[in-house]
Amino acid sequence: MSSALLKVHGLQASYGLSQVLFGVDLSIQSGECIGLLGRNGMGKSTLLKCILGLKSHHQGAIEWQGQSLKGWSIDRIANLGLSVVPEGRHVFPNLTVHEHLTAFTKPPRSGLPAWNDKRVYQLFGRLAERRHHLGRQLSGGEQQMLAIGRALVTHPKLLILDEASEGLAPLIREEIWNCLRLLRNEGQTLIIVDKYVERLIELCDRHLIMERGAVAWTGHSSDLAQNRDVWHRYLGV
Repeated sequence: MSSALLKVHGLQASYGLSQVLFGVDLSIQSGECIGLLGRNGMGKSTLLKCILGLKSHHQGAIEWQGQSLKGWSIDRIANLGLSVVPEGRHVFPNLTVHEHLTAFTKPPRSGLPAWNDKRVYQLFGRLAERRHHLGRQLSGGEQQMLAIGRALVTHPKLLILDEASEGLAPLIREEIWNCLRLLRNEGQTLIIVDKYVERLIELCDRHLIMERGAVAWTGHSSDLAQNRDVWHRYLGV
């Protein structure tokens, strides 16, 4: 197997005196899709923040293609090709849809499909209809589509989606899953945080389940599909 695109080893992190991560290990190869699961408050968001440079860690290592990211700024990490669709979308209320999709565009990366505003409009027809609307004028589902489109035009080597389908109407949610399936089939490397276990099993290669700041279970989709006890023990479903 080729060397990992991203590797997290023995990661520990705290908020003040409260330790949140306890020796977390994670690795992902280029072209892989990983599901990151766990109940609320189990450390998933803190792990993502550490990877993206939004949170410091006091022990362990984060490596990108074998290079340590310790001490790197958020911008420098993003320029490596890490992009996130954050929980809560965080679109800019005073920018139009079109401005979101043009202001953040970066040149395509070798070996990855090219994305621009036109292709995002083809993927999400609702955004094409609302291209001149401000971020604050969009519905929650439309804002989620825009957050995904904004991430795609940066041409990420690794795209992280944090609760991308949360709180959406069923039809909109299905559009999001169709988008993720397309990205998966095109070879986009993905880490997906979501509560819909069945959909993640269909989509992802492997899964990590976090419990109290540590990785409690890891395995392939076939393993998770056959082990319902794991669902009940760690996910409450």
